[in-house]
Amino acid sequence: MKFDAQLKALGSFIRSQREIERLSLRQMAELADVSNAYLSQIERGLHQPSVHVLRSIAQALNLSAETLLAQAGLIDTVEADGHDTEDAIRADTHLTDEQRQALLAVYRSYRAANGA
Repeated sequence: MKFDAQLKALGSFIRSQREIERLSLRQMAELADVSNAYLSQIERGLHQPSVHVLRSIAQALNLSAETLLAQAGLIDTVEADGHDTEDAIRADTHLTDEQRQALLAVYRSYRAANGA
């Protein structure tokens, strides 16, 4: 994958995850401790974020940092860290955003009911 296409794919993934979490650009930027303009550039694939910024974005989205690092092409695989199920739901391109939100809500409710 060409570098520009990779940046655009990463930005698109971040935007879709932000939308799944129902966060505005402003809310997400505040949670990730970056400016609105910078986050917008990342989402549009115009800027390559540092690993530190990717980690901040991952934390704001309740994702593992490895998921974003893999999307950025900085690592090849996502290691098991307890977020595998949520990461798989979020990454499934065969689901709509609404379906992902519903699955995440059900999954989280089951985990909460079981004390996880």
